[in-house]
Amino acid sequence: MIVRIMGEGQVRLADSHLAELNKLDDELLAEMENGDGPGFRRTLQALLTTVRELGEPLPDDSLEPSELILPSPDATLEQVRELLSDGGLIPG
Repeated sequence: MIVRIMGEGQVRLADSHLAELNKLDDELLAEMENGDGPGFRRTLQALLTTVRELGEPLPDDSLEPSELILPSPDATLEQVRELLSDGGLIPG
């Protein structure tokens, strides 16, 4: 799976990591629904850090279509809310 972090670039991430990412996505969704700003910020950073650590960065000139687009590290709760589907940022 190709994942783009807005403002940073793309990484190739094995599908085997989706369960771990979905757990963080569920936490992020719950914090957004509860208006927990500090929790949202902490979980967003954990999600992005996990993607960076588990993914293999693609070259900057790579034009692979992204299957998943994640917000930038400085995105606000309101900005992320606009990106969310009913199931969160990560499908599945």
